[in-house]
Amino acid sequence: MRELHHVGVAVPSIEEALPFYVGTLGLAAGPVRDLPDQAVRVVFVGEGAARTELLEPIDDASGVARFLAQRGRPTLHHVCFAVNDLAGVLDDLAAKGVELIDRVPRRGAEGMVAFLHPRSGDGVLIELIDRASLSGR
Repeated sequence: MRELHHVGVAVPSIEEALPFYVGTLGLAAGPVRDLPDQAVRVVFVGEGAARTELLEPIDDASGVARFLAQRGRPTLHHVCFAVNDLAGVLDDLAAKGVELIDRVPRRGAEGMVAFLHPRSGDGVLIELIDRASLSGR
């Protein structure tokens, strides 16, 4: 886990957040994608290790919606690291006692992902993405 893939920021509205990231910061925005199984809409801005994923809840009962409601404003949601052999990494982490949200990789916006519970990350939600499954960016 030496490569930062992106950071995720929860926002109430991608449409309202984009002018700051694109207009003010000058970052390029990719396509907006809906991930109905995760109840979010996402867009990546920036390039390389400076990429930020904006997450907008599309269901008031979703985890991202609850996260925003608890904090009352847009804020850092997660940090994502690229790994080789995601399933193997999850097995290793589970054997070390790490609390996993996802025991098995699932489809994310750009590839196969899994999340580690914030209780295991000192309060930080950590996402892992499998390098081999990365879609072209």
